[in-house]
Amino acid sequence: MPSALPLSAALLSLLTASPKAPAPAAAAKDSGPSTQVAGQLIGAALSEGHAYARLAELTDGIGPRLSGSEGAEAAVQWAKRSFEADGVKVWLEPVKVPRWVRGQESARVVASERFREHPLSVMALGGSVGTPAEGVTAEVLEVRSLDEVAALGDKVKGKIVFFNHAMAEAADYGKYAGLRTRGASVAAKSGAVGMLVRSLATASLRSPHTGAMRYDEGVAQVPSAAVSVEDAELLHRLVAAGSVKVELKLGCQTLPDADSFNVVAEVKGREKPQEVVLLGAHLDSWDVGTGAHDDGAGVTMVMETARLLSKLKPAPRRTVRVVLFMNEENGLKGGKAYAEAHAAELANHVAALEMDSGGGKPQGVAFRSAPGAEELVRPYLKPLEALGAAKVLEGEAGGADISPMMPARVPFVGVRVDASRYFDVHHSQADTLDKVDPQSLAQSTAALAWVSYVLAEVPGVLPRPEAPPEKEFQKAPAAPVGTPKPSAP
Repeated sequence: MPSALPLSAALLSLLTASPKAPAPAAAAKDSGPSTQVAGQLIGAALSEGHAYARLAELTDGIGPRLSGSEGAEAAVQWAKRSFEADGVKVWLEPVKVPRWVRGQESARVVASERFREHPLSVMALGGSVGTPAEGVTAEVLEVRSLDEVAALGDKVKGKIVFFNHAMAEAADYGKYAGLRTRGASVAAKSGAVGMLVRSLATASLRSPHTGAMRYDEGVAQVPSAAVSVEDAELLHRLVAAGSVKVELKLGCQTLPDADSFNVVAEVKGREKPQEVVLLGAHLDSWDVGTGAHDDGAGVTMVMETARLLSKLKPAPRRTVRVVLFMNEENGLKGGKAYAEAHAAELANHVAALEMDSGGGKPQGVAFRSAPGAEELVRPYLKPLEALGAAKVLEGEAGGADISPMMPARVPFVGVRVDASRYFDVHHSQADTLDKVDPQSLAQSTAALAWVSYVLAEVPGVLPRPEAPPEKEFQKAPAAPVGTPKPSAP
């Protein structure tokens, strides 16, 4: 475990100052969150360094953990042991998950009279079918949108459709993610034999970024891969000057579904244990990198919050439940399984909060509820001023794994973090521990711990939002919860 994180004397003094003597127990029963607890939670999160040490155990000790893999199973058992060591009640809830295996992958621009052969840096998209052993070789057709493919009609037949785009910042993810998830089937409907998509990335050192895709029922399944930003630019230049052929070889395959688990832990409330504040993060990651930002950071933040809350005497008024969901990346089976298994008690889920935007600095709090949420929580945000996170932010809160709870009108709360560089490493080999700043992770953990306590302790509850239009909650992909709400792709 690393030594305590360095903090300025002024900041640590502000957060851990000795409080006034506590009020008598009878008076405390009806009071809201106290500054005494703020000092305990925030000071400990900042000074003890547990979140980063735990993240190191998960990323360096276990590594990639795609659902259905040995890594995912090891992560489940690690999380269970960790909660038990912290003295937090924990149990496992079964989930059946897809099992997709990457295999070998390669691509190249076939040499022509205009240029020599160029190898391409590619990565199969999660869920893609493989190619024949000899690969698929075809002319590349560059497009910028799904509608453009449909408009080109017969010109698509027999081609490898290459979806190019202009993602430059985190907020662009929602604009272009549909190219990755839906592009293969849209292209196949017009007769394409393969699909490439420019990686959804805000930085690149010729590093492709994977991600989930899906096939429409009744449509031919064509092999699909992400290509690095640099090689996407190469293809763009070559195609602009004439015909270009690419050979694509993918060894991926989908195996039978596997047995797995959501890891569920909770700190039972002292007064209203039936009312639940849910904190979620996803334990699975892609099979590349070690899932440090996505979503190891979120996992360790919610685990550390549970550890800190479990030490409070008395316990929070309401129950705080942590769910480490399985299969967020390529199926959302964990989120759906939790909503189904707990359908009878979702009416008593007074708030749900998901951490899935990396380990950046905290920025503030957002809500998805009926009017009145800000007024309920804002008076208790002052302890976050020292972290720069005492603001109520525009836009809604949300998250992929908690989205199946939307029909039950569960209020969502978001502790947003700085996700401006999140897509530099998202879904790539570069998503490793060294990309996470220990102090930023500790600060966001501190903010989460305090907001979670406020939600569990405040006398009132958040007003429940209206139920969403039918199936709106099933739309995918969602932008990470730390980014502004995107327009629909």
